[in-house]
Amino acid sequence: MPFFFRALPLLLAFLATGAGAAPDQPLRLILVGDSTMASSTGYGDALCARLTPDTACHNLARGGRSSGSFRAEGRWDEVLSLLRAGDGFRVSYVLIQFGHNDQPGKPGRSTDYVNEFPANMRRYVEETRAAGGIPVLVTPLTRRNFRGDWVHDDLAPWSSAVRQVARETKAALVDLNVLSMADVQAMGPRQADTLARAGANFDHTHVGPAGAERYGSMMARALRRQEPGLAAAFGSAR
Repeated sequence: MPFFFRALPLLLAFLATGAGAAPDQPLRLILVGDSTMASSTGYGDALCARLTPDTACHNLARGGRSSGSFRAEGRWDEVLSLLRAGDGFRVSYVLIQFGHNDQPGKPGRSTDYVNEFPANMRRYVEETRAAGGIPVLVTPLTRRNFRGDWVHDDLAPWSSAVRQVARETKAALVDLNVLSMADVQAMGPRQADTLARAGANFDHTHVGPAGAERYGSMMARALRRQEPGLAAAFGSAR
């Protein structure tokens, strides 16, 4: 019997599983985090805008949320529902960035960076994988506060905890804290202020249009380096 006819049943079984179509299915990014990633106050939408038209991007980051309150409010359930549904995507990457609202002095949101915060981040990684997604941990975007000539890194303990969780779980990591701190330090306080929101909304944490574009581009470049499978999803975008 010719080889083609002997191999035909295997070929038909392969196609029936849908595996043959998998490479043509689109990718998806799901953004999970706080206001520095959220629409209007963060870089998330600018990052999504750099993706090719056939790459889906859901910016589910919300202002004021910590690694604990995002879950407590049921927002993480929405992420898990998207992952479990699949919706025809070849793979879904989940970017997870918390820290700002985990800091002390925020009732109902603050977490202990030694125990509670890393446990929360570890659980996000584990549940993303269990639901079929690929977790990408992101250290928190720096605040643009200067003490004299130097950026003050008040998010260092939370950034360190994220790095440790990434090492322990072997999850992909974008060290946005280090990247953004170096960027702000090089700019200096006056130029760094141009990244903020204008008028009464000005502060040294959130970003306006210029900051969103700058850090959306920074994240796109970092993701290309860290996750080669995402490179094509950004096309020729900067």
